[in-house]
Amino acid sequence: METNLLKCSAINLKRNTPAYLASWKAPPAVFKSSKSEAMANLANERVVCAPLDMLSEEEMMMKEMVKKFAQERIAPLVKTMDANAKMDESVQQGLFEQGLMGIELGPEYGGTGSSFFSVIVVVEELAKVDPAVALLCELQNTITNKMFTTYGTEEQKRTYLPRLTKDLIGSFCLSEAGSGSDAFSLKTRADKKGDYYIINGSKMWISFAELAGVFFVMANVNPSLGYKGITCFIVGLQVGKQEAKLGIRASSTCPVIFENVKVPETNILGQLGQGYKYAIELLNVGRIGIAAQMLGLAQGCFDHTVPYTKERVQFGKSIFDFQGMQHQIAQVATQLEAARLLTYNAARLVEAGKPFVKESSMAKYYAAEVAALTTSKCIEWMGGVGFTKDYPIEKYYRDCKIGAIYEGTSNIQLSTIAKCIAQEY
Repeated sequence: METNLLKCSAINLKRNTPAYLASWKAPPAVFKSSKSEAMANLANERVVCAPLDMLSEEEMMMKEMVKKFAQERIAPLVKTMDANAKMDESVQQGLFEQGLMGIELGPEYGGTGSSFFSVIVVVEELAKVDPAVALLCELQNTITNKMFTTYGTEEQKRTYLPRLTKDLIGSFCLSEAGSGSDAFSLKTRADKKGDYYIINGSKMWISFAELAGVFFVMANVNPSLGYKGITCFIVGLQVGKQEAKLGIRASSTCPVIFENVKVPETNILGQLGQGYKYAIELLNVGRIGIAAQMLGLAQGCFDHTVPYTKERVQFGKSIFDFQGMQHQIAQVATQLEAARLLTYNAARLVEAGKPFVKESSMAKYYAAEVAALTTSKCIEWMGGVGFTKDYPIEKYYRDCKIGAIYEGTSNIQLSTIAKCIAQEY
């Protein structure tokens, strides 16, 4: 009788098991990133796909130009800017002069007319020298300019884009004291009065607010609708005292206060109640820029440190020659390369018009993790001198922490990745 019960249980278990688990059959769904996608006419034309990190002639020229600019114009000022928590005006002017504040904008607006991938290459190169300067370039190109080109009216584009390539810095105002990761629970209100709105509320942690001349302000025009009342306004205003930060100190971060700020109805960006949608779409793109910033930061730190390990002699040989050190350096170098490929792939997907949300979150999450590991290891490899301000290693260590926080925390990125995976299966 016991044998019969066991047989019945086995039969029931088999019946309740999904068909694709009952045997070694292929699962009905496959993780999207593991599926290859055919390129049109690839087989017929025998086209060889270029490696992800192979740059076009234009991208390589941009990379070399920015590298030279960063070494000659930014590097000598990095230590002073960090100590003073202020970006030197010559650096800001240099970014405009080199065409780095309007990389994707067309010549009709005074822009360079280059690609989104070029933006990523530029941010990476700048971050190797100073991540704070890289952030200014990144936000201007991936948030400010794109807000206008994607959602602005022709009049708004003509009014602001030429100046954004010449001398105007933009700032994105979303976060509040009570709405960080839960960004759409914001309390800032915009009440309609005839043909204008009155904005009241406050924003926190607003990057480059001190330098900005134009602000994108997310405010709710109808709180009863929840996040669907959030609207984006183009505003010019005054800001509060700059925050004293751990890292990227040359980039100003300030609170922004709104007390009966009058804004014309014509200063609405895009459509009424669509601000939440615009924020999501632009931050998904911007995260690739932050990944590039973290990647460049980590690579810059690594590049400063490895030569030191080859020069520093202990027990009769360079510390690089110890196998334990070699394995650590090799591990970090491998993770740096993986972060680069994730970041470059996400950027190429944007350019190709393909879905990129999951890849964007993966790139930002992983690049921030790798930056934290790399900078920590570099301090250890440098020993006592790595802990001093005589070398830039400790600054990279301080600068990298923000990568796991802004434009979506690491946990938010993991949640986004998980949601995308759930939709694929």
